[in-house]
Amino acid sequence: MKWISDSEILIVGLGLMGGSYARALKRLGYRVSAVSRSRSTIDYALAEGLIDAGATEPDAALIGGADAVIFALYPGVLLDWLRDNQQLLKPGALLTDVTGVKGSIVYDIQAMLRPDLEFIASHPMAGREVYGVRNSDERIFHGANFLITPTPRNSPEAVAWCAGLGRLLGCRKVSVLSPEEHDEMIGFVSQLTHCIAVALMTCNDNPELVNYTGDSFRDLTRIARINDEMWSELFLRNKDALLREMDAFADQFRALRAMIAADDREGLREKMRLSTSRRALFDRNKKGT
Repeated sequence: MKWISDSEILIVGLGLMGGSYARALKRLGYRVSAVSRSRSTIDYALAEGLIDAGATEPDAALIGGADAVIFALYPGVLLDWLRDNQQLLKPGALLTDVTGVKGSIVYDIQAMLRPDLEFIASHPMAGREVYGVRNSDERIFHGANFLITPTPRNSPEAVAWCAGLGRLLGCRKVSVLSPEEHDEMIGFVSQLTHCIAVALMTCNDNPELVNYTGDSFRDLTRIARINDEMWSELFLRNKDALLREMDAFADQFRALRAMIAADDREGLREKMRLSTSRRALFDRNKKGT
């Protein structure tokens, strides 16, 4: 299935990410429906024109009419939903997700699916530190990276379809990597950074800190305002990769501490020069140079 204007798109889970997908796809002219547990969420999305139809329970007509389904659910909830409701999906429907871990769910999903359905996993590297459909914003995708994690069960057509979705959303770069490569990478660039922010915010209980800090502390701890239900599941589902990254970070932190303890100014400067040069790669990439 190509991304054509008369495609029917179903979004399951209408929070920040699901709502942002809905805004983007509806603006582009697609017919968008949604299933979400909250009646107020569905009512808001209908009133704001984010969706054309919605339900709070699995609805056979709504689900069966979808050419493509985007799952914006926690990993465990996604597995349960497909196990319980895949019989309602249209033959030939293409399915994707937004989930931040892959190895612990992709193979299980593909193994349980009917043979006339195809699940091609994806992950937009986008988000905000707020939640719910009322905070959804299609601009979070603009300039973001979009990751696709196919397995041998996936067809080239499904990978191309999913890449088309990333481009429709306005993502800057679409990359294809294995579920294992995804989880290793995400353990470093996303999960480790959240662990650092949480640790930093919980290692000092001075209530007056808010009156003393500057932009550097606020920037570094921005992601410490965290969805504990979702992120604890993501951490534990990617435990092995995340623990490796935490150990590597701890080694570097201990090395930095040792340099400070030994008054090793040149060692510190060399570490800082390396950090600066690596960070410059991100700045050049963002500018497209």
